Amino acid sequence: MGRITSSKSQMKGDPRFNSMLASKFINCLMLDGKKTTAQRVFYDALDEIAKRKEVPDQEPIEVFEAAIENIKPYIEVRSKRVGGASYQVPMQVNRSRQQSLAFRWLLGAVRDKKGRPMHLKLADELLAAYKKEGVAYTKRENTHRMADANKAFAHFAW
Repeated sequence: MGRITSSKSQMKGDPRFNSMLASKFINCLMLDGKKTTAQRVFYDALDEIAKRKEVPDQEPIEVFEAAIENIKPYIEVRSKRVGGASYQVPMQVNRSRQQSLAFRWLLGAVRDKKGRPMHLKLADELLAAYKKEGVAYTKRENTHRMADANKAFAHFAW
């Protein structure tokens, strides 16, 4: 028997911006079922982005969406066994996996930083990703670089 999962049609946008992407991110940010805490952290991070004058002409939600778009990988390597040997084969990443990898890398980068409140760390990492720098963006670049290095094994991707 398969697991029961919530469908995309069931999901609602977040309360402030009515954004499905923000709602999904809040759900991924949430720990131990504490959704209001996750919402407070997310909205405080967006308020912090708005407070800083680094991107004055952009709304904070647009900065968030652009940052996620910058982190999404378009190609990744997958391990494939061929004749007793394992090869790292570059493959295209579908849209839902791109989003989940971007969320995972962003939250991993934020949670690895210590000593500051979560909303400040999240705001820093979102601004860094918006400017195409930071830990999460570096992870994406390393993934693309590894896929490019293993281009010779692309013919194993069937």
